[in-house]
Amino acid sequence: MPFLGLGLHVLIAIYFATHVVRTGQDKYWLWILFAFPLLGSVVYALAIWLPDARHSRQGRQVVRGVKQLIDPTRELREAQEQLDIAATADNHLRLADALMGAGRASEAVVQYQAVLRGVHAGDGAITVRYATALLEAGKANEARETLDRLIREQPDFKSPEGHLVYARAIAALGDRAKASAEFDVLVGYFAGLEARARYAGLLIDWGERQRATALIEEGLKLAGRMPRYAREINKPWLAELQRLRDRPA
Repeated sequence: MPFLGLGLHVLIAIYFATHVVRTGQDKYWLWILFAFPLLGSVVYALAIWLPDARHSRQGRQVVRGVKQLIDPTRELREAQEQLDIAATADNHLRLADALMGAGRASEAVVQYQAVLRGVHAGDGAITVRYATALLEAGKANEARETLDRLIREQPDFKSPEGHLVYARAIAALGDRAKASAEFDVLVGYFAGLEARARYAGLLIDWGERQRATALIEEGLKLAGRMPRYAREINKPWLAELQRLRDRPA
């Protein structure tokens, strides 16, 4: 384990060293990064990289990843502390999101319910997050009912993420025909690889290997045309497509 930790520090230092060269920073940063891999990376991140990276989508993604790597429970701790200080809707929402990030969907459900009873009642985006938590907590029927109600009450509200949760909930409830119809629409417009990867996995489970294979190959070709930052964002789903491609029939 110590060796693994050292390896991660060095990898982070290498990433920042690449940034030094690419952006034309003073070369003494290279000595700092490799003489003190952990401390040097922290100093460089605070002094140079964060002010630059926070303005890009890719940078924000990496910032979150670095924070998660360094202290994976920090956001959850801080969210709980803020809720203990003031039980506002925004603090309930922050804790709900942090619980989802920690894989504690059942607890997140309770927090989202508190949010939706307050000033954010009827908020479509938060309702989608609530439905996601319900689905991840094994409550597919409640997730579908929640989204059906949202569709009735806000017919003009559009959310690709909500559509994906809806299709997944239908699949979890065993309605293959409707789930397939929803996923067929989803993969035509959903940004990224998640919808394709999830649908391909379902098709394999349903015994429709030929359709799954075509979808997987399509997704892999799409990934090959993506810019680097998009591939990084979709990295888990690209890996899932590759896993599904290599999965024995």
